[in-house]
Amino acid sequence: MSTIDEIEIKAKALAAARAELAERVGRIRDEQDAIKRRLLTGVRNALARARDAYDELHALVESAPELFEKPKTRTLHGVRLGFMKQRGKLEWDDDRALIDALRKLLGDEAEGLIRTTEKPIAARLQDLPARDLRRLGVRVADDTDVVVIKTADDALDKFIDALIGDDRIEEVVS
Repeated sequence: MSTIDEIEIKAKALAAARAELAERVGRIRDEQDAIKRRLLTGVRNALARARDAYDELHALVESAPELFEKPKTRTLHGVRLGFMKQRGKLEWDDDRALIDALRKLLGDEAEGLIRTTEKPIAARLQDLPARDLRRLGVRVADDTDVVVIKTADDALDKFIDALIGDDRIEEVVS
């Protein structure tokens, strides 16, 4: 059976071990802060150059869609660029009419596309072929091509975001 004295000795040992741990973690944080202070200006300058290069590349790609008809994207120097079709937004005039059309067209399968509140589920309708959407009276809007530029290494993006907390970093370096 343990005594209170033995327990006190072990509690003191734990407190000392945790104090040592806290001191060592504190030294790591201090060194990280010193490195960050020393190098952050250079990182910010490089980020500004990357933003400028991204913006210039975006403008060039956007001004020359004819270069990306087939294939719509290319990878140059590890950067994927070109145009990519957006999913588009589904629109319809009348929920009730669409529900009736879904049930008529798909029978029992229509239930997976209709909420129990009897409202069409746009996210599920996205999976239907365009031919069926037209037959149902659903229009696809905003399905235009947009510029896409992606790099292969997203670990760098995450690190920079964590380092300086820039919410636009992913757009510039991803």
